Amino acid sequence: MSNEVHWRDDIASLVFPVTGHGAICAVHRGAFRTLLGTEPTPDACLGYFRRFEAAFRAAAGAKIARKSILPGTSLHLTSRDVARKLLEDAQIANGE
Repeated sequence: MSNEVHWRDDIASLVFPVTGHGAICAVHRGAFRTLLGTEPTPDACLGYFRRFEAAFRAAAGAKIARKSILPGTSLHLTSRDVARKLLEDAQIANGE
């Protein structure tokens, strides 16, 4: 599914479709700046997404549920949304 992800220069964001929701999810360059700890390039953002795609998709699903976002309504993820899922994945991997 990661082949559906792409960079949009007009909004300086990575976007990907949310399966089963009928909308897109955007992650702004600023969120990647926090996640990567450096000024990100579009290629670095795409690479990071591909590495942690499951966490990004889980974060989108969690935000949709938490905020009761209606189907077909686009959304965006913050660095906190993604970091929360990365932390949960790490805790599960460590048996916590």
